[in-house]
Amino acid sequence: MSASRRDGSAVREGGPSVTRTYYAIACIYTLSASLIWGVNTLFLLDAGLDIFEVFVANAAFTAGMVIFEIPTGVTADTRGRRFSFLLSALTIMVGTIAYVSIAAVGGGLVPFVVASIVLGLGFSFYSGAVEAWLVDALNATGFQGQLDQVFARGAMFSGAAMLVGTVGGGLLGTVDLAWPYIGRAVLLALVFLIAMRLMHDTGFVPRRTTLARIPAEAQQVLRASITYGWRRRSVRLLMIASFIQGVFTMWGFYAWQPYFLELLGRDAAWVAGIVAALIALSTIAGNSIVEFFTRFCGRRTTLMLWSAGVAAAAIVGVGVVGSFWPAVVALLVATGSMGVYGPVKQAYLHGVIPSEQRATVVSFDSLVGSAGGIGGQLGLGQLSRTESIAAGYVAGGIVLVGVLPVLAVLRGLRERADVIVGRKAGRSGPCAAQGLPEVAAVDSTPRQPVAAS
Repeated sequence: MSASRRDGSAVREGGPSVTRTYYAIACIYTLSASLIWGVNTLFLLDAGLDIFEVFVANAAFTAGMVIFEIPTGVTADTRGRRFSFLLSALTIMVGTIAYVSIAAVGGGLVPFVVASIVLGLGFSFYSGAVEAWLVDALNATGFQGQLDQVFARGAMFSGAAMLVGTVGGGLLGTVDLAWPYIGRAVLLALVFLIAMRLMHDTGFVPRRTTLARIPAEAQQVLRASITYGWRRRSVRLLMIASFIQGVFTMWGFYAWQPYFLELLGRDAAWVAGIVAALIALSTIAGNSIVEFFTRFCGRRTTLMLWSAGVAAAAIVGVGVVGSFWPAVVALLVATGSMGVYGPVKQAYLHGVIPSEQRATVVSFDSLVGSAGGIGGQLGLGQLSRTESIAAGYVAGGIVLVGVLPVLAVLRGLRERADVIVGRKAGRSGPCAAQGLPEVAAVDSTPRQPVAAS
């Protein structure tokens, strides 16, 4: 044990330092990504793609994430979480510049598909790595607190960055739809430099591997994903929920841009930026009330069931209402509900996976969600072309209802990770943690591998 770990003051200072770095990286990374979120569909349509081809390109991005999740998981679990994040920033910067270049030369669907796969590779380097870095570093520095709150606050900071990014991207897109992409590339270069300086693999020891070893390492990662992920019943249920949500999420995130402008009757990129900013605010609101709900709710599955149910109903409402402002309100209710669901689900997942396989299992969960997104974007994209985008939202909301029975089964397992630790409330009623396994320590992930069930 190092001197810093023996020194109580160093341990106490470690947690805040880690969380500050996590918040800073999450903010700038999200800011860079969100610059294009309000205009991406409009950009691709302006580049000559039709609505179905837009979602073919987006499906290629999602497919890239699925294909590369396991190989990039090897990177995070061998060379380190920091190295994986740096590769993420660099790869997304290259893919973003490629998007602008393809549009400038009048490229068609195939070049956009290739660039989208590159972007998928970049985001697969990110998925799981930063979360794993955070939790390992907090455990190593003696953090005393709830992961739910750290993830919720991180999501709030990211939501604030998304707010700035989407409004800024909308304003830049009013001048030229390529400008938000250029701004993203610049910010990615900035977050690369920040991570180089501040992000270190505390609590995790990187190890070297050779190119020839990558297939064997990938097989090992896949086995770990199955052993500590799919074969553990609670993780399997969370992954099934991720798959179902993935069917709608990626399509729904980009489909509202042309749909809302159609309802409004105006072709204004700045309106898309404002709506994207409102989505960010609703997500922040959802993140912010996680702590409030945990004051009287002792079970994570209660929060997940309610938030998932409200989101499904609201998504159906987006497609049914048929006018601009009611559709916007319904979408904001859905995104706010998912702002509650996300941090709570993250905390549950991290509560049932061991440290050594943390990045692997989180990435595998992302892979499963992305796999659902491929079919969802193609299927709902085709429905949008043959019927309407509104019909896609109705169908997507109905699909999301399928998450509820999965979460109900998860609730029935009555696992230790279902307990929200450190709260005196929630002693009776549907939120009660009473009767569930006692948790001696404050929200931490088991240090020993969890046996598959």
